[in-house]
Amino acid sequence: MSGGVPRPTGGQRPTGGQRPTGGPRDAGTVRGVRRLLRGPRPEAVPVLAGRACAVVGLLDIAAGVFPRFRHSRMHAVAEVLPGALGPFAAALSLSAGVLLLLLAHGLKRGKRRAWRAAVALLPAGAVAQFTYRHSVLGVLLTLALLAPLLRHRDQFTALPDPRSRWRALANFVLMGAGSLLLGLVVVSAHPGPLVDDPSLADRLTHVLYGLFGFEGPVDYRGDTSWTVAFSLGALGLLTAVTTIYLALRPEHPAARLTEDDEARLRALLARHGARDSLGHFALRRDKAVVFSPSGKAAVTYRVVSGVMLASGDPIGDVEAWPGAIERFMDEARAHSWTPAVMGCSETGGEVWTRETGLDALELGDEAVVDVADFSLAGRAMRNVRQMVTRIERAGYETRVRRVRDLGGAELDRIRRAADDWRGTDTERGFSMALGRVGDPADGDCLVATAHKADARAAGHGDLKAVLHFVPWGADGVSLDLMRRDRAADPGMNELLIVAALQAAPRFGIERVSLNFAMFRSALARGEKLGAGPVLRAWRGLLVFLSRWFQIESLYKFNAKFRPRWEPRFVVYRAPADLPRIGFAAMQAEGFLNPVPPLPRFLRRRSTAPRPCAHRTTAEAAPARAESTARAA
Repeated sequence: MSGGVPRPTGGQRPTGGQRPTGGPRDAGTVRGVRRLLRGPRPEAVPVLAGRACAVVGLLDIAAGVFPRFRHSRMHAVAEVLPGALGPFAAALSLSAGVLLLLLAHGLKRGKRRAWRAAVALLPAGAVAQFTYRHSVLGVLLTLALLAPLLRHRDQFTALPDPRSRWRALANFVLMGAGSLLLGLVVVSAHPGPLVDDPSLADRLTHVLYGLFGFEGPVDYRGDTSWTVAFSLGALGLLTAVTTIYLALRPEHPAARLTEDDEARLRALLARHGARDSLGHFALRRDKAVVFSPSGKAAVTYRVVSGVMLASGDPIGDVEAWPGAIERFMDEARAHSWTPAVMGCSETGGEVWTRETGLDALELGDEAVVDVADFSLAGRAMRNVRQMVTRIERAGYETRVRRVRDLGGAELDRIRRAADDWRGTDTERGFSMALGRVGDPADGDCLVATAHKADARAAGHGDLKAVLHFVPWGADGVSLDLMRRDRAADPGMNELLIVAALQAAPRFGIERVSLNFAMFRSALARGEKLGAGPVLRAWRGLLVFLSRWFQIESLYKFNAKFRPRWEPRFVVYRAPADLPRIGFAAMQAEGFLNPVPPLPRFLRRRSTAPRPCAHRTTAEAAPARAESTARAA
């Protein structure tokens, strides 16, 4: 009997060092080859195409600007890409690079028009490669970039963003500044052939002349002057062509609430408005709206810098929220907008994240005062009590009324005073601001005013401060705006909030929502004993930012009235989107205004609300029919 180890039955062990076929390594290799032949995932094509365009554009710009790059090994590779075309290689490479950079962002977002421009540009580049350079490799690489665009054209379906004539002016300013800087680099990138040593002023003059097609004061030896002249002329022509195109193309105005949309929203608020204190702010007329298929819920939004920004919770029946949220996400996908929600409640955040897969982050807290629990008595309210008493002794009196109970002349005086006391050229507020005062449709709004008879009073008479509250269901109000005369005594806002809280039972109001305090929990915990270094550093940063933004001051102001704090959240798609969402939110709230408003004499006199400009006639017709059927 052999003493060997018995072998397992069911197969022979391979001998001679042979590997079994079909092992995990071979299977992985096969899968890798198949993945390579199959190409990128369709949903990844827009991002990859945008990045490819950006890389090619940068290479083309480098080839058009720097002479050393055109003679380097890197340029030997870059030459086969679209841009280097015969005798005008530098100028055409520069202009092609700028165009590709302009298209890159649109391709990343899956914009249909950017795709059309890229599909038109790439074949033209392939023909030019073969005609001027007889480069077969250049044609093949160009077609290799074109192939995935054509194969996955269904990924480039995003509709245009809202736009106006100001886009042409912004393009002229930005492209002009960019052309000026890039032209200065072009002029200075040829130190060898330069005649003498021109000053910076001479070089800037040469660039300005060259952008308009004229010869400047800078001289070069040899053919360099032609290269620089063609490059500057190409930049100037590109700036002019893009500006003219943007100025002549039709406008695509941002959506506005129509009268029908507003009526449907008011009906939803009448039934479900008590659920969210921010519900009435959905009636801002610079917002658009999407309704659920049943019409029982809606989401209002505004598009700012490519971000589809909703605020608060959806309006209407909670059970119908998923339908409205789905319509919102469909609209965002149709335009390749970044979806985001500012200031939703905990319940709203849970529904948003569950239905869409988005994430939520606590943004701050809303201060809510229960009227039954409010009192000026006690040590905690001593500062507010003393301030109110001092102001009342100074001769101020308060009045709290519904908007519908005010006369036309007094409403007009309040509106003018609110505008004059605003302090900024733009109206601030989006998520917690209605944007208007005294509208006949807002008769349930509450107005608290402070008055003081003064012989020197001018302009607005005895009116010294205004607070405006919007309805929060039948038994609540939410603070909309606070305005006061800068010459009035300090403490006007505290006086009017106390007056509104004391008068609330007379109007059947049981709860009052005050200002929203961003990062309130971080400020509160960071100043407590035992707070860690990270939390203290975060609080220190917030206090530093409070020099420009009302972060700490709003928290401390709200805390005076001993409210209960209701957390509010921001809902977002990915952490990388947060800076962009923050920038868009600051624009919407009026803290940033990169595009100035039109002068008054150029503004349209008609303020009729527009329907959503992104809906086609075919899409709008069924909606009208559905609305008619529901009304019947």
